Amino acid sequence: MAQERAVTDIDDLRQRIDWIDEQLVRLLNARAECALQVGQFKKAHGMDIFQPAREREVLGNVQRLNTGPLDDGAVKRLFERVIDEARRLERLADLE
Repeated sequence: MAQERAVTDIDDLRQRIDWIDEQLVRLLNARAECALQVGQFKKAHGMDIFQPAREREVLGNVQRLNTGPLDDGAVKRLFERVIDEARRLERLADLE
């Protein structure tokens, strides 16, 4: 009986993870759309794609917002990847 309950619990948790993953994908794509628009703005105004001060600001913001259980280093690494992909999209906007 306890094993059956554990299976149900893990299935519920996995279902919750799937729902959260869906929300993350939607939010990441919304963020990416903003990055494309930023790239178009930068192109129109002759700005560099790479803006280290803004990157530091974003990383600092997400670390301040972090309440765990991920540590700040993990949050920083995740957002470094998000920023890398945003920069890639901005470069694509620059090519158009």
